[in-house]
Amino acid sequence: MKKALTFLLTLALLATCQTPSRKASYIVQVSLGTWDQPAYTAESIVSRIDSVASLIPVEKVIIGWSTDKDIYRKVGEYLHAKDIKMLLWLPVFAETEGVCESQPALDLWGRSSGNFDLTAGEGFSFNCPSVKSNRDQVLAIYDNLFSDCGFDGVFMDRVRGQSFVGGAAGVLSCGCPVCTARFLEEGIDLEQVKNEVDVVGDAFFSVEGYSPETGFRFSNKTASAFFKAKGHIVSGAVASLCDSLHARGLEVGLDLYAPFMAPFVGQDYEILTAHADFIKPMLYRKTNAPAGMGFEYGLLKNAVPNAQGYPVFEMDVDFLESQLKAMEPYSCGKYPGIEINYRPDIALTSPEYVRESLDAIMAHGFEGAVLSWNIMEAPEPHIACLSD
Repeated sequence: MKKALTFLLTLALLATCQTPSRKASYIVQVSLGTWDQPAYTAESIVSRIDSVASLIPVEKVIIGWSTDKDIYRKVGEYLHAKDIKMLLWLPVFAETEGVCESQPALDLWGRSSGNFDLTAGEGFSFNCPSVKSNRDQVLAIYDNLFSDCGFDGVFMDRVRGQSFVGGAAGVLSCGCPVCTARFLEEGIDLEQVKNEVDVVGDAFFSVEGYSPETGFRFSNKTASAFFKAKGHIVSGAVASLCDSLHARGLEVGLDLYAPFMAPFVGQDYEILTAHADFIKPMLYRKTNAPAGMGFEYGLLKNAVPNAQGYPVFEMDVDFLESQLKAMEPYSCGKYPGIEINYRPDIALTSPEYVRESLDAIMAHGFEGAVLSWNIMEAPEPHIACLSD
């Protein structure tokens, strides 16, 4: 009997050891630059993706947002032959000025919600999410410029409001007449919010603590209610776009801020994950630019230096783990974004950093990762380190 039990335990142990660990599935991004002038030819894109796919399993390619249809058709033909999906990289509430007119977002004092000129054509100047014509034009961009290019889905970028790039007033938006009415429907009088900010200043943003499960807990009840309502308004607008794209038979992915900063820009994970097929939280620990976690948190603390309760966050693996933990309750596909591009002034990454980030992601059982933000310029070692 004892020998039989030993034999069975040995078999069980062997079975455990021989069970292969779950492999990551990758989504890669191809940044074509601005609407007018594509940065690459179809041939160079196909060659690059073919090289990358020989090292790692590529599930989807996000590409955009030049209006050159021929590129997408040629690239799509290659991808579909390899059973790889092609998704249009489509900006929503910013960067649409090149192809349509939109009504800009305003802060509570009626001013533009701010700008950040990272590169020409990428200004991070935001439009109002509540104005129906703004949303209709996003759908018209897809219908008129891209619907006949062979896309399997759409990856929506800039699905938010302004961040602390525009200072404290940047996140206190949108205050246009349409949004003012929407806030009233949520029980928020923006005139009262503005008056309170004018009186208490930075203390409006003070918090009592932070946890991955609940996020920041605002000390000021008006602030708590405002950002909750903002999440409903902005994310509700994004949800309507998701539903419209689904009705066109398209898969939908969303570019999101890390969970701890998402409420400030109007991204409500509960709403968004109920309408998207997958999300890409930008868990960028090495990016010194918009969406970089440390960059955005630094902007917050600089914008409201007298606000109380904000802890010191080190952009280490422990903090990455906290953001991955915050994503766990949501049921759609989860592909956190990892920077694999290298720029000494903006993204001081390394193969070790890339692998460390992926190991943390896969330890949570997520589907894989989005390799951000332009596979055409990613150093080869940053990809090769993932090949096993």
